[in-house]
Amino acid sequence: MLRFATAGSVDDGKSTLIGRLLYDSKAIFEDQLESVERASRDKGDDYVNLALLTDGLRAEREQGITIDVAYRYFATPRRKFIIADTPGHIQYTRNMVTGASTADLTIVLVDARKGMVEQSRRHAFLVTLLRVPHLVLAVNKMDLVDYRQDVYDEIYADFTNFAAKLDVGDLSVIPISALEGDNIVTRSTRMPWYDGPSLLHHLENVHVASDRNLIDVRFPVQYVIRPQSSQYPDYRGYAGQVAGGILRSGDEVVVLPSGFSTRIAGIDTAGGPVSEAYAPMSVTVRLTDDLDVSRGDMICRPHNAPAATQDLDAMVCWMSETPLRPGQKLSIKHTTRSARALVKDLQYRLDVNTLHREPEVDTLGLNDIGRVRLRTTVPLFCDEYRRNRITGGFVLMDEATNRTVGAGMIN
Repeated sequence: MLRFATAGSVDDGKSTLIGRLLYDSKAIFEDQLESVERASRDKGDDYVNLALLTDGLRAEREQGITIDVAYRYFATPRRKFIIADTPGHIQYTRNMVTGASTADLTIVLVDARKGMVEQSRRHAFLVTLLRVPHLVLAVNKMDLVDYRQDVYDEIYADFTNFAAKLDVGDLSVIPISALEGDNIVTRSTRMPWYDGPSLLHHLENVHVASDRNLIDVRFPVQYVIRPQSSQYPDYRGYAGQVAGGILRSGDEVVVLPSGFSTRIAGIDTAGGPVSEAYAPMSVTVRLTDDLDVSRGDMICRPHNAPAATQDLDAMVCWMSETPLRPGQKLSIKHTTRSARALVKDLQYRLDVNTLHREPEVDTLGLNDIGRVRLRTTVPLFCDEYRRNRITGGFVLMDEATNRTVGAGMIN
């Protein structure tokens, strides 16, 4: 399974690219295609507008932009895919962060005519901040620049110079035309100077199995299962999603915050018992001892536990029109644990274009990114975000409205 997201500036062709991928890989039904053809004619387009496969909201079709994150699913003989089509407009950067936060790979599109623009840099930086392991730069609309190599080379050099300032794990650059289908599913004959793979070939073969943390055992308890039935009179299991490491029957574990140790008696799934579980499996863990374990607790190894702290130092992407200020009180959601948090101070705001720090600031506005220190009412069991994206990430919510106002990555 590969989860990937698209990113980039407005009108760089993200929705068209996904439509082309679905169309050329035979992943759409005839009635869907007929609906898109009809909608294209109604809009006055003289071609089949494949972007309409993902842009389903009326406002999106009227304006020709993506507003919300659209998820699409398709498969090839080699792999299954989950696509997150994210918005390019600066107003919807928070939606883009949501779509990219769970991705294994992100495709950043750049219009070959415009080159790197501010929003391209912003999205590339956000992708690296969110620790997406694999990054693909897709130089789109090559058909509008006559498939010229010098245009591609200039964008390639511009992006790699910018990426040198970022922490990019795996970078690939592919010239494409989403509208014409060049280098999407099959190699294009119009760009003989490019000797790399097509986009789909790269997506099918990129190695993601080693991206997950299989060392640090982390199991946040989401729900306690106690059937109280005659069929299972003494059953007590703790359900949740494995956030890291490998759980095996017989392993010695410790439960936080109590600190009591026990062993795993068994691991159950919807399909029956299994001998081991690893991220991102959702399982029910049974323990040999009757301990007080509830939602928000963490099961881990005795000598490899996360930090239990009430003081968080984190990079925060602010997602609300109301600015973040020191002294503000918010709700915080970290794994399955909820608490209240106080904003102690704002250390600096980051200029996304230059990557310079602005130290003397007292607010974070909509779509701003800054380093913030928080104090929580109860200890959170966390790792650095670079080590584990699940136990290292959190969301901030407004206490009055319960709206998500920020996303944080623990330093």
